Amino acid sequence: MRVRAAWSTVGVTVLLAGCMVGPKYTAPTAPAPPAYKETAGWEIAKPADAIPRGSWWTVFGDSGLNTLEPQVETANQTLKAADANLRAARATIRIRNADRYPTIGVDPSIQGERYSANRPYFNAASANNGDADLVLPLEVNYEVDLWGRVRRSIAAAKEESQATAADRQNVLLLLQAELAFDYFELRAADAQQKLLNDTVVQYQEAVRVTTNRYEGGIAVKSDVTQAETQLDQAKVAATDVAVARAQFEHAIAILTGQPPASLTLAAMPLPVELTPPAVPAGLPSELLERRPDIAAAERRTAEANEQIGIARAAFFPTVTLTGSAGYESTSIASLLSPASFAYALGPAIAETFFDAGRRRGVSEQAIAGFDETVANYRQTVLTSYQQVEDNLVALRVLSDEATQQRQATAAAQESQRIFNNRYVGGVDTYLQVITAQTTALNNERNDIDILRRRMDATVLLIKVLGGGWDRTQLPVQ
Repeated sequence: MRVRAAWSTVGVTVLLAGCMVGPKYTAPTAPAPPAYKETAGWEIAKPADAIPRGSWWTVFGDSGLNTLEPQVETANQTLKAADANLRAARATIRIRNADRYPTIGVDPSIQGERYSANRPYFNAASANNGDADLVLPLEVNYEVDLWGRVRRSIAAAKEESQATAADRQNVLLLLQAELAFDYFELRAADAQQKLLNDTVVQYQEAVRVTTNRYEGGIAVKSDVTQAETQLDQAKVAATDVAVARAQFEHAIAILTGQPPASLTLAAMPLPVELTPPAVPAGLPSELLERRPDIAAAERRTAEANEQIGIARAAFFPTVTLTGSAGYESTSIASLLSPASFAYALGPAIAETFFDAGRRRGVSEQAIAGFDETVANYRQTVLTSYQQVEDNLVALRVLSDEATQQRQATAAAQESQRIFNNRYVGGVDTYLQVITAQTTALNNERNDIDILRRRMDATVLLIKVLGGGWDRTQLPVQ
């Protein structure tokens, strides 16, 4: 009858285990404009223009970049750390899930005891031969999840695992974008280097011409010194470019998981006539599904909601089922006999009546934590809109600027040609040639710089759009 009563108690508590306290999670809302401000009047992108999922860098059609980018996912150490964090988050799910099941173990013991004849109040007339106790029990402990604490802990672990998976994807995207950014910076430095090297050759010819004219009595000595000064300045500029170029190459080596000494990239200047690929921005509402950092923020909001339920469960009684069965005897010979069998089974109920406001404080802390994650989520969304708008306006303005700059460069080159001919013809002084050369060089360098900024802005736009990622790539709970 005692066993039947104990199992009846177990049955009732299991039926009650379907209860769960705490708020039901609803994803927080975030303001989403109907369209990006900077895409007004733009042609709607066709489906074929979509960013490739995963290998988004292939839209640039650059073989060098296509070779380097896959190395980030296989060799970058920062990404390996993110992978380790993801494995740890998944292991936490297994740890929390174990609370759904009883713990079963054995605790065998052998103990002998003899009382001291000199102990207080000892009856010397009684037998004092000592006794021994051999116990071989099987113990079972199980906490009944009446109020959903265990289930919410498991759900919170799953949501953190999804958030960590999104974090890992965000780290990968940041590293890939950083590699593309550094790569185009390096190629722009190569273009600057080529321009300056060509300029040095051109200025060397100018020095030769002015020297010949001076020696022929046609020009003054100042023409020669001005030409030599112009040449030396061009050489200094050409040498200085090598510093930035080397640093970008070193950064690319680290991003691909190798020491700088192991990577050497051949010079490959960006052609000035290159046009960055068109990247469809889509709708602002789609950004919520395409950014891994937004997905991570939303998942952590869901996790914080579970913490509220866990905190509220502490206000209700805890029911624990314990049981043990085994053998107990004073000698090994009789340990496994039927008469030595012993068991214990029954529930234990614990409830705290007074804790000086501790549980209320924990509950308020959980609610505040949830409010914080909601605010962080909304701020992440707003920041993402800003980043998209920033790069859209940069691409729009830089496109117009590139057209204007090409016209200015062409005019400067023509002006340089005219003043050089006039100098050779004895009409103008060499100072006007120097001025025209400086203006033309500055415009040519600005051509390259605008192209660099356009390529960088395109990379950044792809990054802030999620790089072709979407929430369907999160691991299933």
